[in-house]
Parts: sequence; C-alpha cells; structure tokens
Amino acid sequence: METLEATFFLFVFVPLVNPAPPLQQESLQFYEYDTDVSMGSLTQQDYEMQSKDIRKDGTNVSLDTSLMLQSDDRQLDVPPTKDTNLPTCLLCVCLSGSVYCEEIDIEAVPPLPKETAYLYARFNKIKRIAASDFADITTLRRIDFSGNRIEEIEDGAFSKLLLLEELSLAENRLVKLPVLPPKLTTFNANQNRIKSRGIKANAFKKLTNLAYLYLGHNALESVPLNLPESLRILHLQYNNITTITDDTFCKSNNTRYIRASMDEIRMEGNPIVLAKHVNAFSCLRMLPVGTYY
Repeated sequence: METLEATFFLFVFVPLVNPAPPLQQESLQFYEYDTDVSMGSLTQQDYEMQSKDIRKDGTNVSLDTSLMLQSDDRQLDVPPTKDTNLPTCLLCVCLSGSVYCEEIDIEAVPPLPKETAYLYARFNKIKRIAASDFADITTLRRIDFSGNRIEEIEDGAFSKLLLLEELSLAENRLVKLPVLPPKLTTFNANQNRIKSRGIKANAFKKLTNLAYLYLGHNALESVPLNLPESLRILHLQYNNITTITDDTFCKSNNTRYIRASMDEIRMEGNPIVLAKHVNAFSCLRMLPVGTYY
C-alpha cells in the first residue's frame, strides 16, 4: 500500500516541477556495426529514454515507467509476457508508440500494444521469432533485435508488416534470411552465420525502397543476386566471397548502364582480389572497398 501511495505522489507533483521533454522518435535509429562509415541520420543513436531502474523481477519500476502506466490506461491491458507474469509494459517501457525491452533477458518476443510502431528488443536471449508474434501489430515501422540468439524466423513472421521500414537482426545466429516486408529501407543482418544458400535469388529484387543493406561478417560465398536499383550502401565485408561476375553489379549486355544510386560497396576481408574483376565495376561511380593486389 505504501508503494502505491508513493507512485501516485510522483505522478501528481513531479510534472509540475520538471516536465519531461517530448520523445524524439526520429532520433532513435539503427547503428551500423563494425564500420566507421556514417549513414547520416540513420546511424544516430539515442536510447536515453530507456529505464535503467527496472529490475528483472519487476519489483522496482522507474519514474518514467510509472508515469506512463498511469497516464495511458490502454497500456495496462497488454497481456503478460511469455517469460514472466508481469504485463509487457511493466517489464518493458512503453511510451508514445514505442516499446523498449532492452537487456532484460527475455527469451521470446513479448505481446505488444496494438499501436506499437517502434520495438527495441536489443541484447536479450530471444531464440526464435514466430509468425504469431506480429500477426496483429500492423503499425510497426521499426524493429531492432540486435544482440540476441535468434536462430530461426518462422515463415511469414514479417509478412503482415506492410509499414515496416527498418529491421535489424544484427549479432544473432541466423543461417538464412526470412522473407522481408516490401517497404524496407534499411536491413541489417551483420554478424550472423548466413551463407549464400540461405538467401533466395529474389530476396531483395522487389524491395524497391531498400537503400541500406548490411550483410558483413557472415559466411557468404557470393554477392546476393538481383540487388535493387534503389540500393545506396552495401556492406559485404568479412565474408567468404571468392568471385564476382560482370552482372553482379552491372549489366554486361548494356555498356551504357550506370548504377546511379550506389554510393558505397565494402568488400574488404574477403578472399577475392578485386583487380581481377575490373569489368564488374564499370557501371559504378566508385570502386568497392577491398583488396586489389
């Protein structure tokens, strides 16, 4: 009883003294791992809004979380997570359409409020993503699962996320890629165990908005096929790529073709001498980063 009275006191009086600033959602962006190349606004990080006071047993809820829970009764209806009896928005931090579930050792994707647009679930112990995890959450625009233990993504897990623009699966244990939603602009799968046979031939062909593709530090033997014209940044560093062809980036039957949008290709750390494949870069404005001798 004493705990409830203390929380109510904070809710009534603290905003009058020092109101919290509005959430800057657009500053919450993915960052690129193991690279010093800037993506502009897409590499900015601002996770200062996450609460450091939430214990794993849920017994100590921070001021931000307490205020959010009392100011938005809808969040209280979110069912318990699969790993605890606590509601999702008590275990995590739910704020203005964003859900922060970082570094709390969850092993599965928690049930989300239906209005969720941004999910940050980095550095947990999630092993699998099921199709049911996002079946009713069609408002998602950004998902970050970096630093988990994901080995499997069920078919159709992202099929209903028609608004999703940014997806990070970096630093997991994937050996193949799932079917990706059509409006992605950024996809990060750095530091997994993906081989070329784990990427379907047309995996990226229909992603006509895809601008940033990160597949560094995997086990690819070749460059993915049918890369979209919209692609600006492609990272393939530290894979096992041994060869490329004249059609990998360009069109051998069209000497006038220029890949106008491509600004950067990283291929260092692969067992390939790029100087042996100079015709493969004839349509590019800049040579790929990598070994030439």
